[in-house]
Amino acid sequence: MVEGLRLTGVSKKFGRNEALSSIDLSLPAGSFTAVIGPSGCGKSTLLRIISGLEFPDRGQVSLAGCSPQELRRQGKIGMSFQDSALLPWRTVCENIALPLQILRRYHANERASIFALVDLVGLSGFGDAKPAQLSGGMRQRVAIARALVTDPTLLLLDEPFASLDLILRRRMNLELERIWLKDRPTTVLVTHGIDEAVFLADQIVVMAASPGRIAEVIEVPFGRPRPTNLFMTSAFHTLTDRLEGHLIAGMAAP
Repeated sequence: MVEGLRLTGVSKKFGRNEALSSIDLSLPAGSFTAVIGPSGCGKSTLLRIISGLEFPDRGQVSLAGCSPQELRRQGKIGMSFQDSALLPWRTVCENIALPLQILRRYHANERASIFALVDLVGLSGFGDAKPAQLSGGMRQRVAIARALVTDPTLLLLDEPFASLDLILRRRMNLELERIWLKDRPTTVLVTHGIDEAVFLADQIVVMAASPGRIAEVIEVPFGRPRPTNLFMTSAFHTLTDRLEGHLIAGMAAP
């Protein structure tokens, strides 16, 4: 079995603030993990360390034996954030191609794979559109396609749908699962949405604050692909209620 994502003793301070304390986590290759917790518990810091954008003060991060920095140099990490951060003067296809150009891997024969990604994220016919011509949900789809263009081993998502309304967010959850199922990169999603975490993830990492630490890792029992009506089932609500209880207890703890 291919070795997955492993964090060992990861700690990080900003001044006197202990953002993360002794994070130990092992995630299977090809799994989808959601990270939830109260504001200030270090979720985004954790994601930035996994991505190689931040260095831990102590501890190590590896995926299949490679450091985040090695994976970044190989173009094996894809990232998408709450702000789609598309370049307004570029078309959809040109925005998607940007990571390949940065890595100096863009060639004329890549156009077919870029158009395939446009189709994959449900934007057929919009390859030549500019970001200003797209809705918020469509821009997020472009950002996800851009994160996938280098065929990443590791996909990192930081609140990618937080700015969308509930109905569109649910639709994007369905779309993201469909897209992820195609190649199943090892994926970590940071979200404040408990229902989003339960619908998308294989396991949910519940974090607590002061200092940022893992309170519990909860396995999600639902098979894939997950049906639209899962959101309305009693099993789904039982799990979301359990997670909400964990978060409330964590916020009440000293």
